[in-house]
Amino acid sequence: MSTQLPTLVAGLVDDAAVFPPGSAPLPDAVAAHRRHRAAWYADLVGPLLLPASAITAGELSGLVDPEENFAIGLIGDTGVDRLPVALSILPPLGVTARQVEVPVARRGEDPQPGLTELVKLADRLDGVPVYAEVPLTFGLMGALDVLADARTRGMSVAAKFRTGGLAAELFPTPAELAAVICACRDRELPFKLTAGLHHAVRHVDPETGFTHHGFGNVLAATLAAAEGATVAAVAELLTVRDERPLVQAVDGRHDAARPLWVGFGSCSIVEPLTDLIRLGLVNGGFEA
Repeated sequence: MSTQLPTLVAGLVDDAAVFPPGSAPLPDAVAAHRRHRAAWYADLVGPLLLPASAITAGELSGLVDPEENFAIGLIGDTGVDRLPVALSILPPLGVTARQVEVPVARRGEDPQPGLTELVKLADRLDGVPVYAEVPLTFGLMGALDVLADARTRGMSVAAKFRTGGLAAELFPTPAELAAVICACRDRELPFKLTAGLHHAVRHVDPETGFTHHGFGNVLAATLAAAEGATVAAVAELLTVRDERPLVQAVDGRHDAARPLWVGFGSCSIVEPLTDLIRLGLVNGGFEA
């Protein structure tokens, strides 16, 4: 059986092992990430996501060989203004920031001040992709306009949205998520997602009672949006709880690049990989 991963899912899952609910100790996360990068499914896996607070606290020191060129995604949990410090620590460690992701506002806050600072930072990072995490609340569309404008001026900026968490309000409805996917489509603006995408198909978590989006639903919905589907049609795909129409939606597109959706962070690589194999979207032996 071939173990080649289809282009459609290349780089789909960033390694968020140190973040909840996995919360792996950093040494364990680094070691596991090396195993993922050496495995047959390596093309599925993006960089290891690490908080800036861990970098500035020196927690990565001694865990990486300076000759290794270890790639991470830097999560700006300390704010935009502290990111340059974290970024300056990485090169002597032999670590490269492949991407930077920063929340620009809390729910209900105006995202514009944070966006202004983040765009300034992006302008200094010489092409490193920067993702602005924008709450799906007040000022959302204006924030997307700012990001789209910055991209037209050559900056490597894009959007990031939260699709889950520890409270019900952090899970957008299918209509809300469909609207933002189509808004990004209309602006030719790539986006990332974070939190809650534990499985391929929409489902209810038996412990919390929260309804989680499925990453297979998001993939099918994004493909439809990229082809011009309406918000209602995209939302319909996000509500599906049967895997069959999702598999049909990606049929014949395995060798095409994934439009718009850059990917998502997951505290487990094994869970999404297992679902992709079960759905027949990835073929290969399981060695994780």
